[in-house]
Amino acid sequence: MSTTFTLDTATSRAHPVPVPVPVPVPLRRLTVPAIQKRKGGEPIVMLTAYTARMAQLLDPHCDLLLVGDSLGQVIYGLDTTVKVSLDMMIAHGAAVVRRSYRSVVVIDLPFGSYEESPQAAFRTAARVMQETGAAAVKLEGGAVMAPTIKFLSERGIPVMAHVGLTPQAVNALGGYGARGRSEAEAAKILEDAKAIAEAGCFALVVEGVVEPLAVAITQAVACPTIGIGASPTCDGQVLVVDDMLGMFERVPRFVQRFDDLAARISDAAARYAGSVRERRFPGDAQLYR
Repeated sequence: MSTTFTLDTATSRAHPVPVPVPVPVPLRRLTVPAIQKRKGGEPIVMLTAYTARMAQLLDPHCDLLLVGDSLGQVIYGLDTTVKVSLDMMIAHGAAVVRRSYRSVVVIDLPFGSYEESPQAAFRTAARVMQETGAAAVKLEGGAVMAPTIKFLSERGIPVMAHVGLTPQAVNALGGYGARGRSEAEAAKILEDAKAIAEAGCFALVVEGVVEPLAVAITQAVACPTIGIGASPTCDGQVLVVDDMLGMFERVPRFVQRFDDLAARISDAAARYAGSVRERRFPGDAQLYR
């Protein structure tokens, strides 16, 4: 069985034109350097996206779209991000890039694909960027990952780092509780943040830490910090989009629901089911005469 791929030459992967467009001028994506310059300035808006349509809807409102390995739980129903594969990340990452036009798209490197060595991380990151068209990758870990971040950055791969509660290390951490409650742990996370910022990450996700620690990290590093369960003083914020939209009954304490989409979907499905069972759907408007 063979598959033929047709290249759409009407648009450019780097600067595609959404259809329809109000004016026939290609939109320009934000860039990694533009995000770096937002340190201490206008807050950076970031959400996760896993599908083409969701990327299309979120893109006008976001500066960064993160194809997070949280898709393992959100899309695939897995109990942990540790089970997410590189092929999963590439497939979803490519879909998000194809239907976004403004945001910087960042893709998580999955567990086991980058920790072995800087060279292994480079091979993984290069494949992700080549096969998706994304602008950057994200990886978790503290000072131990500094050499890898430096290695990637020096070879043209922008890296977003991630400290605090790192879901890929949940087995070592013993759960998803907030980090930095003890002075020793807070000091360790702060030093980790400094080390990876100095190694060259262009932005730093700070997840699930006590608020004073998030403030200290934001003040200590030169790159923008993106908070999730951290502090409003971070240079930006990120949420899992399905949590933000109210798709799950149980959400972390740090999540604010901006909709109750699960209830609205359930209601729509119930109305559809009723229309089918009562033979009111399809009606005249949906039939070919």
